[in-house]
Amino acid sequence: MFTNQNQNKDFIRTIFLKMVFLFAAVVYVPICNSYQESFSSTDFESAASVEETRKKLKNLPKTDIWWNVYGKDQAWYFKNVNLIHPTALIHRYGDISELTSIPKPEISKFKVNSPLGRMEFIQFLNNPQSLTTSVVILQNGKIVFEYYRDQQPYEKTIYWSVTKIIVSMLVGILEDRGLINFDDPVGLHINDLKNSAYGDITIENLMNMSSGLDCPDNYFDKETCYYEYSSAIGDGYWTEESPENPYIFVATLTPEKSSRQGETYQYSGVNTFILGWLVEEKFNSPLQNVISKEIWMKIGAEADGLMLAPRFGVPIMHGGLIARSRDAARVGLLFTPSYGVVSKEKLVSDAFITSIKRPTRFMRKESVPYIQTTKESSYPRYHWDSVFSNGDFFKGGWAGQGFLVNPDKDIVAIYTGYAKDANESQPNFLPILRQVLRHVLSD
Repeated sequence: MFTNQNQNKDFIRTIFLKMVFLFAAVVYVPICNSYQESFSSTDFESAASVEETRKKLKNLPKTDIWWNVYGKDQAWYFKNVNLIHPTALIHRYGDISELTSIPKPEISKFKVNSPLGRMEFIQFLNNPQSLTTSVVILQNGKIVFEYYRDQQPYEKTIYWSVTKIIVSMLVGILEDRGLINFDDPVGLHINDLKNSAYGDITIENLMNMSSGLDCPDNYFDKETCYYEYSSAIGDGYWTEESPENPYIFVATLTPEKSSRQGETYQYSGVNTFILGWLVEEKFNSPLQNVISKEIWMKIGAEADGLMLAPRFGVPIMHGGLIARSRDAARVGLLFTPSYGVVSKEKLVSDAFITSIKRPTRFMRKESVPYIQTTKESSYPRYHWDSVFSNGDFFKGGWAGQGFLVNPDKDIVAIYTGYAKDANESQPNFLPILRQVLRHVLSD
């Protein structure tokens, strides 16, 4: 009798387990693999045909920089940078860190207030006046919203100034390892800068864009201090008369002193270049290799990244990152409690995140140069454009990219886009995105 009961129990247990596995195969596996199945190799589309590529390259400006083209052409150039200029490889390694996708339909349906009127979030994104090409939102380490238009998930697009956060992270890693102190003058670690105008500027003040030296970003006036630097590194338009070596150029640069260091905020990619140079000196390796070893090879990236390196293989340290949207999101996770989803190591320390939360004297309501934020007070810190009172850290990229993390709420939001013309990127996307994050992901 007991034998028959045991056999019945075994039979019931077997049936139950089969049902569990069947449920997992039908429900759970498709959720985890929705990205791979939705975008399988059979759906692959070439980013550009040979004919289209020839046409696009032929239409590049002859006496101006390549990105000074707008609309759909700019969108094409942004995701095909490697066809225009040389790039430096950022290597991935090992198994891919799987990002589980558990979509929240309420995100698409949430009604946002936008310059186009009140409408559902997905309606705004699909509106022809919206120039956003991808959005990836994660909560608690899981993708809750993913959107692509005029860009495939496997395509790599340029993130421009969002790259500055990568450099900032690496400087933070140097401090965590005791290789530098933020109070050190940068000339202490870069011998070529020891007697330069920048030699006495502290790492802290370079991180906070408060060098006190007058060389602000200027993307169009070729006579300015900044444009000459950008021509040297290949971000700006260059000729045979342009300086060829950004290291020598910056070491001999003598910008006017606008204030004492640490007193005023002035956004300049030269500060980021010097910090990238510091990273190269301390790791004894080119920046793209440091990014590979210290970040990309540790996050289970889906694909190799790239750094735009138009002149002599020097990466554009202030704005050259080229990557898939999901890999950019993986970097964002390093700032959240869910870093373990992509990395065995805690690459961004709690101490560094706490430092970002510490307000600077540069409290402001105005915007960064290329993207209007909100009237909510915020402050710039460690190359983040805005650290908001609700805990959002935001970094924007010229002409429509964004990188937002909230370590307290375990949220990451990445987006890409392009500009319609020289004066307008798109109907302001950041406040619209933050409406969604505040109201839908408030828990």
